[in-house]
This record gives sequence, structure tokens and C-alpha cells, in this order.
Amino acid sequence: MEQDSAHEGARPAYAPGAIPPDPASARVPEDGAPQDRVPEQARVRPDREGRTPDQMGGGGRARGPESEDAPARGEHTHGEQPAPRAVRRHSVRGQILDALRAALVDGDLVPGQVYSAPALGARFGVSATPVREAMQRLAVEGAVEVVPNRGFRVTERGPRERAELAEVRALIEVPVMLRLARTVPAHRWSALRPLAEATVTAAAVGDRAAYAEADRAFHRAVLALSGNEQLVAVADELHRRAQWPLVAGSATRRAELLADAAEHTALLDALIAQDLTVVQALVREHFAGADR
Repeated sequence: MEQDSAHEGARPAYAPGAIPPDPASARVPEDGAPQDRVPEQARVRPDREGRTPDQMGGGGRARGPESEDAPARGEHTHGEQPAPRAVRRHSVRGQILDALRAALVDGDLVPGQVYSAPALGARFGVSATPVREAMQRLAVEGAVEVVPNRGFRVTERGPRERAELAEVRALIEVPVMLRLARTVPAHRWSALRPLAEATVTAAAVGDRAAYAEADRAFHRAVLALSGNEQLVAVADELHRRAQWPLVAGSATRRAELLADAAEHTALLDALIAQDLTVVQALVREHFAGADR
């Protein structure tokens, strides 16, 4: 624990344009120390003076190894294994939030396990502060819960909660889709074909995080045809929560992803053909399978 604190506090200078070494490769955990599983992230490149975006802050001025980068009192920082998803957005907190959400869907953040912000920050190459902020956002969403003086525990959910989420989603989305099937012209549905095909592509390679994004993008686009932005936002949040694994090892299998993606393309074909009987059957079946 003292090793991790010392590591976070020190910010060695690097040559212009150089990428700092991965902290995970520079530290060997003590024998017997538990290994949390976390997603491996792309490093945040420093500027010409060796500063990362997080050190720059909102005003562009460098910040030294201040107390906010140190672990909270009692927060464990044992070595967590690196994880696979690259960060993409410009905001450091946004990058970490996207990466953590992907790790939840992939099962790299294990339900029931506690993760510390300093250890996760070390893997991302940022201070603990943006990690804590992202984790607080996930706590509001119900994905994790705060464990005082330790970090954040990934929420464990049961089949009942998944079934309830599927029921609420169906109550919101099914009537809207059936109404849109009667009023939206075929060419508007045809424009959604690339989104449906994106779900098939992600499912074919078994990329659960990419599939989750493509799945929600397709549903958002369908509901957006209603012109009701609040409905789209509420439905998307429920959809995101429904994608989290129930317990460790329960991540969606590739065959299930392929079946779900096939329902998207079949539904779109029926909407383009304006076959309302098939549309109604497919929509109800799609949401009935969402709780399995």
C-alpha cells in the first residue's frame, strides 16, 4: 500500500512526446496480494513538458503531486491487473467513465469485487481524482456502491431485477415502436440499416462492449423517430442498466448476441415492408427475450 501511494505521488519528467511507462509493469505486487481484474487502457499522452491532460487541469496549468492524487485514508491500492479497452474521449473523466462502463459490460469489473480509485488510476495513467468522479457517476447509475475507506464495489444483481428492467423497457418502447410502424415511411427505416448491421458485426466477433454500444444506438435511433427526446433519454438509461452482467461469469454469450442482432435486422425488414403483424410479433419477442 505504501508502494502505491509513493508511486502516485511521484511524477517523473519525461522527454517531450514520450509516453510514460506503465505503472503496472514497474511494480511487482507482494506475494499473496489479491489481484483485482480491471480493463487495460490506452495511455494518456503527455504534452511537450511531460504533463498529462489531468495534470494540466481546466486552465492548462500544470499541477504537482498534490493530495488529491494520493489514495483516500484506508483505501486499499493492491495491484489490479490491466484491462483491455482503449479510452477515446477528450475529457479525462469521460475517457475513464466510458472505459469503466465497457469493463462492466465485458465482465472485467467483477460483480461483488471492490476496486480502489488509486489502483485504477495507476492503470489508466491518471490521478485517482477522475477515477473517483467516474465511479461516483456509476454509483448514481447503480452500477457500483461506495465502500468507505476501500473504494467501490461492483453491484451484484439478480434475475428479478433484470426481468423488471425488461418489463419497464417494454412498457415504454413497444407502444412507441408499434405507433411508429404505422406512421413512419419506409425510406426512414431504410436509413437505419447501417445501425442494425453494426450490431451484427459486433456480435459476430463476440465484442460485448461494442455490441452494447451498437445495440443502444439502434434503439435510440428508432425511438428518436418519435421526436420525444425525454423518452429517448429515459429508455436509453434503462437499456444501459439492463446490459450489466448479473453476477461474475454471467456475461452475455456470443450466440445470444447473434440472436439479438438478428432480431434487429428482421424487425427493420418488417418495418420497411410495413408488415405490421410481423412487426408486432418481433417487437414483443425482442423484449420478452431481454430478461433472459
